[in-house]
Amino acid sequence: MAKENNPNSNKFKVSPWLVYTAILLIFLGISFATGGSSFQEPAQLTSSKFNSYLEKGQIEKVIVYNKSEAEVYLNAKALNDPEHKKVSKDVLDRPNKGPHYAFDIGNDQIFQTKLEKAVAEGKLKDFNFLPKSNWTDIFVSLLPIIIIIGVWIFIMRKMSGGPGGGGGQIFNIGKSKAKLFDEKTDIKTTFKDVAGLEGAKEEIQEIVEFLKNPEKYTNLGGKIPKGALLVGPPGTGKTLLAKAVAGEAQVPFFSLSGSDFVEMFVGVGASRVRDLFKQAKEKSPAIIFIDEIDAVGRARGKSNMSGGNDERENTLNQLLTEMDGFGTNSNVIVLAATNRADVLDKALMRAGRFDRQIFVDLPDIRERAEIFLVHLAPLKKVEGLDTDFLAKQTPGFSGADIANVCNEAALIAARNNKEAVDKQDFLDAVDRIVGGLEKKNKIITVEEKRAIAIHEAGHATVSWMLEHAAPLIKVTIVPRGQSLGAAWYLPEERLIVRTDQMLDEMCATMGGRAAEKVTFDRISTGALSDLEKVTKQARAMVTVYGLNDKIGNVTYYDSSGQSEYSFSKPYSEDTAKVIDKEISDLIESQYQRAIAILEENKDKLEQLASILIEKEVIFKDDLETIFGQRTFDKNLGEVVS
Repeated sequence: MAKENNPNSNKFKVSPWLVYTAILLIFLGISFATGGSSFQEPAQLTSSKFNSYLEKGQIEKVIVYNKSEAEVYLNAKALNDPEHKKVSKDVLDRPNKGPHYAFDIGNDQIFQTKLEKAVAEGKLKDFNFLPKSNWTDIFVSLLPIIIIIGVWIFIMRKMSGGPGGGGGQIFNIGKSKAKLFDEKTDIKTTFKDVAGLEGAKEEIQEIVEFLKNPEKYTNLGGKIPKGALLVGPPGTGKTLLAKAVAGEAQVPFFSLSGSDFVEMFVGVGASRVRDLFKQAKEKSPAIIFIDEIDAVGRARGKSNMSGGNDERENTLNQLLTEMDGFGTNSNVIVLAATNRADVLDKALMRAGRFDRQIFVDLPDIRERAEIFLVHLAPLKKVEGLDTDFLAKQTPGFSGADIANVCNEAALIAARNNKEAVDKQDFLDAVDRIVGGLEKKNKIITVEEKRAIAIHEAGHATVSWMLEHAAPLIKVTIVPRGQSLGAAWYLPEERLIVRTDQMLDEMCATMGGRAAEKVTFDRISTGALSDLEKVTKQARAMVTVYGLNDKIGNVTYYDSSGQSEYSFSKPYSEDTAKVIDKEISDLIESQYQRAIAILEENKDKLEQLASILIEKEVIFKDDLETIFGQRTFDKNLGEVVS
């Protein structure tokens, strides 16, 4: 990562605690410089004792404050007297310079006459009457108030985002928290750094042209779009694409998250929205990028419990006003990203605010190969590494997942003391990410190991015998993550799925439990994830895709997301019973179908399980040896070995 050229990065920053420590040391220094009087309180004295010490000539001087309180200083001879041992030393065991005693006088005139007589007789060296303002007492009395004020200021600074910046002080809490990236120094990302996403880049390219050459469009009467919404699954590169737009357009780029608007103080979110757009207009042409906009852009009036969302809704209202409020030629474009476009407010999605919705989908096999090339560039890899093969082994992976695969492969190669990252390291990385870490030290009994082997061999056998089931890559009984065994497949990337394809996949998924039934005539809890998967598939066939004859061409899917706030079902109780029965019948029919396939191939199932127990991992070659070549194999992927 390049070092940021921040002129303020090398400046010395003074910590508040350093200031507090310095003040404390100053007080201590003053106390020591004044002889430590702040540390040694004078002992109390009675009038009779004072008269006795005065007669003996043990008192050097007396100072009377406010004609009421007298402080007594003893001479050197008296300090050596055992009678005054307690006041001869201070708390630091140094000679006490005084005052040594203190007492309240009665009539000040009488007391003054007594002192004048003692001076005349040579029994007292000096005395004085002075006014006294006890600053120590004043400071101690004000100390609780000072502490309360200091704690309050400290808490306010913390809640408002710390010292400095737009929200550093309590009075600046309404300032925007957006981070400004300078187009000349900070933004180095361009479309060349974004692999894949060809459709999204083509759509968003026009926004760059608007910012680079707005007159080209405005001269013809066209208006620059107000905003573009990037929608897609997590990790597909929405934020990277937005940053590339700023890099290409060479304009200031304000970046922040939707949650940065919301604060515990009422009205702060709306204030920050106003300040953000004010800053953007001052630096126009500019781009405002709001990541995870669903944090403030959710539909209003949904799940509003006793005004709990009022602050968020006020922020959204201000955002709606600002997006449709600034001038059409102000050259400020708002980019936003979200994974949940279905929950956004309709007013936010209308033309004039977010004019364009750009769908950033998961990359296809060609785009995955391009993404691999980007992330493989900094790695020290073997010569001739096949990126097309790696792309085939990662169906359904996002750009972030591919970056993780490359990083894991490098770590695995380093763990094995290799000089370069090879093909097997990438395959192990995919296994690590999909299945979890191997747990070879997990204690499994012989009976449990055979049950796991039969279960996984059942999956492999049924999928091998079905035309539309995903081609098998390998099967293992080594525990990974939370699973005791796993089978890896290479699913075909389809744009549409037909009924027979879904049924074959469900049958292959039920092959594990069916194998336990055929072999042991009893079933176990090991098929939990399989049951969860087929239940979701069956429910989707019946209630979402309209693939069931009894229910018919009806879907109960709500793309607007409104149904998640509803407590009622969109169908009657009678229909619910039919749905439940059809889901159960679908799953049971595929279970019986899997049992029938395994009954016909029971000896091959046992043979496959035996090899699996012996080797712990089997590949496509082992299945071809037992079952023969698949007649309908489309050769979608290479054999992993």
